[in-house]
Amino acid sequence: MTYGYRPLVLTSTPPGDRMLDGIAFCEVKSWITGDRLVSLPFSDHADPLSSGGAPLEVAEWVRAQCSRHSWKYVEFRPSPGEVSANYPATPSQSFWMHTLDLTPTAQELFRRLHKSCLQRRIRHAERQQLSYERGWSDELLGEFYRLLAVTRRRFRLLPQPRLWFRNLIACVGRNTQIRVVRKDGKAVAAMLTLTHRGTVVYKYGCSDEAFHHLAGMPFLFWKVIEESKADGAELLDFGRTEYGNESLAEFKEHFGASRTTLHYYRYPQSKRKAGAFALNMAGARRMFSVLPSSLSSTLGRVAYRHIG
Repeated sequence: MTYGYRPLVLTSTPPGDRMLDGIAFCEVKSWITGDRLVSLPFSDHADPLSSGGAPLEVAEWVRAQCSRHSWKYVEFRPSPGEVSANYPATPSQSFWMHTLDLTPTAQELFRRLHKSCLQRRIRHAERQQLSYERGWSDELLGEFYRLLAVTRRRFRLLPQPRLWFRNLIACVGRNTQIRVVRKDGKAVAAMLTLTHRGTVVYKYGCSDEAFHHLAGMPFLFWKVIEESKADGAELLDFGRTEYGNESLAEFKEHFGASRTTLHYYRYPQSKRKAGAFALNMAGARRMFSVLPSSLSSTLGRVAYRHIG
């Protein structure tokens, strides 16, 4: 919808019958990064759906379709423990994935937080008379997006287009939650989460660096944990972390989150020229840090279409 990808679902269910299984894909067509089939773009992981029977056989279909189309590869992004022997693919990328069990009491969850890095900072934030709001209104989206643009510029990255977030809210509805913390009416930190059944997924967080001393982000993370627990959720998914980013991994583990390994699989295995790409991105990121916000958003809409 946002990037013009063509969606399709692979299923073993005959036409006209009630669907019993399926794997959702998007076809990414790009003259820059190549045409490919991904399950699913911009998702940390996307498992096959099944009502309980035998695993969906995909190997023969994947091999045949790769021969028929101009796809560079077909990519699967299963969560840990969901890898099927029916995949003809081999591991291509690996990440760390962090999840937090929300079944203990709220008091126990707070006691498990790192004392100096989180407990004290959360209590400090509570003393700062910050205002807090959650929902999915246009006003909250506007405040979130302003902080997202500021944060992405700080890290020399293009922001996702605003339309991406509007479409998330339109499609997922109340299972999309934007949380915003304000100081004297000014938004200083924000977060976007998605909920599916008993799992809350942390997707995006952003903040104004000038107000980091208020500890708005630790406060928001605790609000997510506290409210998700109260709403009956059983798991908080902190999302993937790049291999080697120990500081981010440790930050997530300060909340008591457990680390597992997340593998992506491709058929056929692609040969990526990482060195040249990294060199080009280094120059591009220096440019991103000085672009006006309006231009960054426009470029983001163009660029992310090729990244999925």
